[in-house]
Amino acid sequence: MAEESRAFQAEVTKLLSIVANALYSEREVFLRELISNASDACDRLRYLSLTRPELIADDPEFRVVLTCDAARRELCVSDNGIGMNRDDLIDNLGTIAHSGTAAFLGEVGSDPRGSVNQIGQFGVGFYAAFMVAAKVEVESRKAGEEGAWRWTSDGAGTFTVAPIGRVARGTMVRLYLKEDAAEFLEPARLGRIVKTYSDHIALPIVLHHGGKRDTLNTASALWARPRQEITAEQYREFYRHVGHAFDEPWLTLHGHAEGKIEYTYLLFVPAQRPFDLFEPARRHRVKLYVKRVFITDECEDLIPPYLRFVRGVVDSQDLQLNVSREVLQNNPLLAKIRGALVKRLFAELEKKAEAATEYATFWENFGAVLKEGLYEDPEQRETLLKLARFRSTCSADGWVSLADYVGRLKEGQDAIYTISGDHLETVQRSPQLEGFRARDIEVLLLTDPIDDFWINAIGSYNERPFRSITRGAADLERFASAVKPATAPPVPEGSLGALIALLKLTLGDGVKDVRLSTRLTDSAVCLVADEDQVDMHLERVLSAHGQIKQRAPRVLEINPAHDLIKAMAARVVGAGSGVELGDAAQLLLDQARIVEGEPLADAAGFAQRLAAVMTRALAR
Repeated sequence: MAEESRAFQAEVTKLLSIVANALYSEREVFLRELISNASDACDRLRYLSLTRPELIADDPEFRVVLTCDAARRELCVSDNGIGMNRDDLIDNLGTIAHSGTAAFLGEVGSDPRGSVNQIGQFGVGFYAAFMVAAKVEVESRKAGEEGAWRWTSDGAGTFTVAPIGRVARGTMVRLYLKEDAAEFLEPARLGRIVKTYSDHIALPIVLHHGGKRDTLNTASALWARPRQEITAEQYREFYRHVGHAFDEPWLTLHGHAEGKIEYTYLLFVPAQRPFDLFEPARRHRVKLYVKRVFITDECEDLIPPYLRFVRGVVDSQDLQLNVSREVLQNNPLLAKIRGALVKRLFAELEKKAEAATEYATFWENFGAVLKEGLYEDPEQRETLLKLARFRSTCSADGWVSLADYVGRLKEGQDAIYTISGDHLETVQRSPQLEGFRARDIEVLLLTDPIDDFWINAIGSYNERPFRSITRGAADLERFASAVKPATAPPVPEGSLGALIALLKLTLGDGVKDVRLSTRLTDSAVCLVADEDQVDMHLERVLSAHGQIKQRAPRVLEINPAHDLIKAMAARVVGAGSGVELGDAAQLLLDQARIVEGEPLADAAGFAQRLAAVMTRALAR
């Protein structure tokens, strides 16, 4: 097969320029990334060899080898791991950051150096090689296959893939270093980099230079060492290795369980939100080892989906090595390990929650994911409800717990009031909040899609039901208002009833009902769901996902104290024009829909009615 030239599948020129020139604060991290990739390749082949030992029969001792040639200005990083074939090279090295490319460019495009801590979250670590290399060659042969391939690129926007003669199993990355990168050919410099970033790698990292062969790392599994022997820097670098991240771990858990089940765990909660946190697959990134042998990082039963932000390793002494992945996932021992890990994580989060400011950072990053457990994991609901934090009408820019809310209940208040929406700013301006604010009644502001579902699943907290303020009657008359009503001329007797009748007649099937509101103080109208209807925001969510084909008409509430409603009521019993009131009635419904963020059923009609009303007003 002839050599072929292919284009990268991303905004390559911009992306590689960012990586090579501005993204990393330290150029030396390129070596950490290449060694981490090599280690992962060896781990994956070690797992495959459990059922296919012939894959490693010719070379069973896994290792990473560094070779430097100062005369040719070449640095090679090679491994005897799983290797890559032609398709793997194109997919893994020719598609930069995969689905995260656009997000990556959005994060770092404006201020690349300011976003250095984000780089490890986007799968672009390999391309850090172009910081120090004018050209990169990758030669690889996949375990169990005969053909070998060479991938070559200068990082300018294209790469080539060509077949080559048979090479050893695994992958070799050859860097043709730039003139200002000669320091990375010095054995002492390479040794310091490996000791700093990759000492935790659980296989030997060997340096070949000048006829010598030196092992640069301790080559022992970090999680198997006693905690007192591990420094904070070693924990940090292991987190960055196992999590493919560059931020600092927000929480580190390292422990060993003995008894009926024996296993060791080293888990981390990131300080920053990974870019793939909301991918539909909802996969966790915790690696499973058995007796220090990597098994898989796709064991669904090891960590629940709502804790998928956790990074780290679990090493068991009891799981059988010769089982298929499917059998492993149904192993009852895994369920026990999972339960213990969840309990341990939650115990640490409860301790962290005592420091409100620090915990707020965690909740802002991962609260939306953690709340999925309220819907999916009934056994952990009580603990999760303790950990949950919310924005509210009384919290300003802070967060409140449910215990905080219940402790501030108004006299006579028997429910926890909530309002749901897509954006905090929109929810805060909702007219349905006006009556609650006037009476100083706290309302939880819910803006995560999962909120509508877990609230319906749980129903109540501390024997107090959750009640949406956009559904059903507000029932606020029993609470004293802190706002003194403005003095205004009274509405003619019977006129409000006549106006309601007119609105019902004019709007017809566009509304389920029209009634006077106790929840409005400043706005003229609002829409609410009736008691027997689905809450409005939940209906929008279900409609957006095709679960509801037709939206139900809502109740239109009118504010009897609003000047517009008073004027319309006076016109109904006077000699007003039916056309004017008809247009005004339709505009009231349109206004309520716009405030709710709902599309207008007849945008052209809305524009015509608005123009007609404005024309009549200006003509007077």
